Amino acid sequence: MAAATSQLTREKIRAAWIFLVPMMLVLLAVAGWPLLRTIWLGFTDAKLSQPGSGQWIGFENYLFWLDYGEGDGEWIGLLADPTWWRAVWNTVYFTVIAVTIETLLGLIVALVLNAEFAGRGFVRAAILVPWAIPTIVSAKMWDWMMNDQFGILNDMFLKLGLISAPIAWTAQPETAMIAVIIVDVWKTTPFMALLILAGMQMLPGDIYEAAKVDGIHPVKVFFRVTLPLIRPAIMVAVIFRMLDSLRIFDLIYVLTPNNAQTVTMSVYARQHLFDFDNFAYGSAASTLLFLIIAGITILYIYAGRLNLSGDK
Repeated sequence: MAAATSQLTREKIRAAWIFLVPMMLVLLAVAGWPLLRTIWLGFTDAKLSQPGSGQWIGFENYLFWLDYGEGDGEWIGLLADPTWWRAVWNTVYFTVIAVTIETLLGLIVALVLNAEFAGRGFVRAAILVPWAIPTIVSAKMWDWMMNDQFGILNDMFLKLGLISAPIAWTAQPETAMIAVIIVDVWKTTPFMALLILAGMQMLPGDIYEAAKVDGIHPVKVFFRVTLPLIRPAIMVAVIFRMLDSLRIFDLIYVLTPNNAQTVTMSVYARQHLFDFDNFAYGSAASTLLFLIIAGITILYIYAGRLNLSGDK
């Protein structure tokens, strides 16, 4: 019996590798090589306007002491650039706020969609419309809605007495990041709700019937039964959204261009890659972006596994 089980296990592993190897080869070709190329360019002086450039300069794009003589000098490079660290802070701030709100709202929407009511199929389809709209279209649509002269949001808030004067939502430093978060939450909350709802659909109905028979309050059932069981689904949803948020570019590039309050790591890297003709410096920024995203993701997954194993 043990030998048969071992043989079956080996066949399953072999079949898994047969399906995985082609995908891994394609992934290595379309993602691995460009990543390695970007990392290498970060150690050179390559410029987009000079195709033949690309001499090895080591870590000068990251951190380099520029000696002025007589003991004077300064640190220059990516790690000494306050604009880069501002972009890092903007990215992390946006990710934490936006993903937290989207997770909470997505959980609420998933609970509603998981209930039995007339027209549930239509509501499930309608709730995905914001997520299905391309990001560029969503950003441009909200840009018009938030316009300080003819935007519908200012018109509504003025009529309700919530504001005394029109607000330039995407232009003012105080409201630019708020505007970006609002648009992102509107667009991607359905995605979070969809993933969490998929986790809820997998829960057995027997436990809820037993809780109903025992007269347990629905709120207690949610916190003691539903939430622990869908925690893996929530973790997956948060990881997907966190990866997407940490590399956000298109929404900010269209909605709040040239605004220092909303420049993220991706926007910063793009500016140096193409706008400033400093391809090597932009490649270094892209490399750090990859390392930061990879580090945060690994830490989150590790913490989540510790949490799940602790619950067991």
